[in-house]
Amino acid sequence: MTDLPTFIAGLPKVELHVHHVGSASPRIVAELAARHEGRSPVPADPAALADYFAFRDFAHFIEVYLTVVDLIRDQDDVWLLTHEVARELARQQVRYAELTVTPYSHVHRGIPAPAFCEAIEDARKRAAADFGIELRWCFDIPGEAGLPAAEETLRISLAEKPDGLISFGLGGPELGVPRPQFKPYFDQARAAGLRSVPHAGETTGPQTVWDALRDLGAERIGHGISAAQDPELLSHLAERQIALEVCPTSNVRTRAVASLDEHPLRQLVEAGLLVTINSDDPPMFGTTLNDEYAVAARLLDVGPEGLAALARNAVTASFLDPAGQQRINAEIDAYLATHRH
Repeated sequence: MTDLPTFIAGLPKVELHVHHVGSASPRIVAELAARHEGRSPVPADPAALADYFAFRDFAHFIEVYLTVVDLIRDQDDVWLLTHEVARELARQQVRYAELTVTPYSHVHRGIPAPAFCEAIEDARKRAAADFGIELRWCFDIPGEAGLPAAEETLRISLAEKPDGLISFGLGGPELGVPRPQFKPYFDQARAAGLRSVPHAGETTGPQTVWDALRDLGAERIGHGISAAQDPELLSHLAERQIALEVCPTSNVRTRAVASLDEHPLRQLVEAGLLVTINSDDPPMFGTTLNDEYAVAARLLDVGPEGLAALARNAVTASFLDPAGQQRINAEIDAYLATHRH
């Protein structure tokens, strides 16, 4: 039997909860910081970024995150970031990723919406040719910017309609940002054919998840770990197989969970939920998707079979067409078969 890290490294995967800016590698962040030296607190030295990305709490994480968003000033920066994120995912055998993109943050900083969408679309096509990875977009509302950001995110989604856009989300802090106020925007996005994938139940309790389900028509939940506190919610999610996008290291690094050993991952899996493993903002949290699979293997006490099952969960929960899902599942099965002997 191959050792687990080697098995994980080669396992074909799908990534469903990873943020566009939050995926910028230290090399890219440092390169962007150097371009804008003197106008940003972000260090231009990759080695100094680990300390810069030490977060006191979720609010501090958002504050630091926005300084990295500030580094993306033009269409070329957007293209570079997107193409490099695809490269890093493909290195980890990610075949398909639904990237959470926050157009409002960039348009608000002066990049015109058409130029922004053109850059991500061009990088998406190039990434497919260069790395064999398929990218799709979830345009999400930065919750901390309130209803004006929701209005603008919806407008960009419906006016620009980039080919890769498949879903509509809501990120940022949950505390003080109630989900129900975003209902009209999600209603319109869903009416236009976009799928609903809000963050909920990461730093707040199960009620936020209920709100996301009832008011926002959530088809998947970003994080959702506080569902573990509500038996009725666990039954509801398990019965309907509404997937959770779980990001264990992220939950510890933002202090949503005290430690990995206290993470409710096992409880969620044992309750029969459709659980997927994801990396969220990997370089900022000092992790990768491969690392997250290793964490899951330890917390769930599973080997190759269990890890392949988690990889299949992500395929099932994705918005990839049936033929695409079948293709990746066949790859996972073939890969597992070669590691059974």
